[in-house]
Amino acid sequence: MVLPIVHYNDPVLRKKGARITVFDAALARLADDMIATMHDAEGIGLAAQQIGRAIQLCVVDLRAAKPEFLWELDGAKPPRELFMPFALVNPVITTLPSDETVYEEGCLSFPNIRGDIFRPDAIRVNYQDLHGLPHVLTCTGLFSRCIQHESDHLHGILFIDRMAKKVRAELEPAIKTLAKQTRETAQP
Repeated sequence: MVLPIVHYNDPVLRKKGARITVFDAALARLADDMIATMHDAEGIGLAAQQIGRAIQLCVVDLRAAKPEFLWELDGAKPPRELFMPFALVNPVITTLPSDETVYEEGCLSFPNIRGDIFRPDAIRVNYQDLHGLPHVLTCTGLFSRCIQHESDHLHGILFIDRMAKKVRAELEPAIKTLAKQTRETAQP
């Protein structure tokens, strides 16, 4: 089921997600709904905060992206089609020695707003799957960036917080307009 996506200025986007301890059918259904929502919005990642839930869950699907990135999952390199789309529960990111790269990022909670963000290129993420089993993923490029972006959401950090002041200043009118629309929509 496609869920409504929360837009900027909704307080849930600033909430740190609670750690997930129950791995049941309800969690699996929520992840499936999040994947459907992400696909419907033509996104590559979605965090639980973006559908109004402050928990440590995000979903990712890069099957349609050019494979200009590296990955290793639990010591192997399975084809993306075998494990994507997938859910990351309680992810913990460690940056690996690499250059910082800049890339224009967007966010489903900020429709039509994009800006350059610097992020480390290589990361390792320890996470659990929907059954509670632990996994280790190392990745670079867009894969790394997507997971960092979604993990930020799980900690109440938004991509606009990572923008250089000059980039953010150029986008500020659009950000303020979106914040105003969100406030007006939330009013009874």
